[in-house]
Amino acid sequence: MKIVFLDAATMGSTPLLAIERLGEFVRYDNSTPEEALERIKDADVVLLNKVEVNKEFLDAAPKLKLICEAGTGMNNIDAGLCKERGIIVRNVAGYSTEAVAQHTWALILGLCNRLFLYDSFVKDGLYSKGSLHTDPAHPYTGLSGKSMGIIGMGAIGSKVAGIAEAFGMKVAYFSTSGTSHCHEYPSLTLDELLMGSDVVSIHAPLNERTSGLIGMKELQLMKRTALLINTSRGGIACEAAIAQAVDEGLIAGAGLDAYEYEPLPQDSPLLRMRHPERVILTPHVAWANEETRLRLANEMARNIELGWS
Repeated sequence: MKIVFLDAATMGSTPLLAIERLGEFVRYDNSTPEEALERIKDADVVLLNKVEVNKEFLDAAPKLKLICEAGTGMNNIDAGLCKERGIIVRNVAGYSTEAVAQHTWALILGLCNRLFLYDSFVKDGLYSKGSLHTDPAHPYTGLSGKSMGIIGMGAIGSKVAGIAEAFGMKVAYFSTSGTSHCHEYPSLTLDELLMGSDVVSIHAPLNERTSGLIGMKELQLMKRTALLINTSRGGIACEAAIAQAVDEGLIAGAGLDAYEYEPLPQDSPLLRMRHPERVILTPHVAWANEETRLRLANEMARNIELGWS
């Protein structure tokens, strides 16, 4: 069995021994679409993260039996066409729930607690030059009693909600599927959620219902003191609209870890803001702590074993 990993660089230095022992293993750090077509021509199993799987891809791999997504989201794979051709597609669900929830709250707390402002205040020497033991000019925002609005109450959304409750926040959610399956918290319309929340956090898959879900119209519904957090998929929220809304004070700030195009283009409006201090931008790392990446590698190995048995 020949196993080809087309974009293994996303795994960093994580050991892949559990996969290597299953057959002839070939690793490529990155693959262009053209390179991928050449590299999969005699593959039985393909592992990938962002490489697009379409008709041309499948035509180039006549021996292909199994595709393993190195993650949860599979919007890069034409699953219907794979099914028609009898090719099994497996992802890894639930491996990064705690990691994404942790990073979500790192973004929220970083913004609410003004961590970077305070850090600079001390390191730049302004604190040392002052006469006070504190910085009364820049109070941070308390969360207790505030409202947390979650878009997509799946496993990650539920974990984020539980942490919000620990901070004394009131939680509500919007179901992007239209099915309000969670009965622990109130289910609201999107407009109701946006208008009433002090923090809005996105935890939904990217699909036909969520693509472009948050644009300028939706941002204008939010409180001027509210924060928008997206650790899900970039295409759900319009980046140009977020940059404009934050710069104009329509919302207080944003924390983003996912973008429509990755890496983030150098001409992105998010990198040309008048008030960059109002946003925290991280490079799609919410899923990728050390423990989570090892769990992902082991679960991909298990998917190969299940798909080949």
